[in-house]
Amino acid sequence: MTENEISKIVFESALKVHKVLGPGLLESAYEECLFYELKKVI
Repeated sequence: MTENEISKIVFESALKVHKVLGPGLLESAYEECLFYELKKVI
C-alpha cells in the first residue's frame, strides 16, 4: 500500500466522521470515531 493510498483512506474516514458528527465536539470524540472507522477499513 502506498502513502497516497493510506492518505486517501485516512482522509475519507475523517471526512465521513465529520459529516456524521458535525462540528463542535471535543477532539477526543472525533479521535475515537476515527479510530473505529479506520479499524473497519483495515
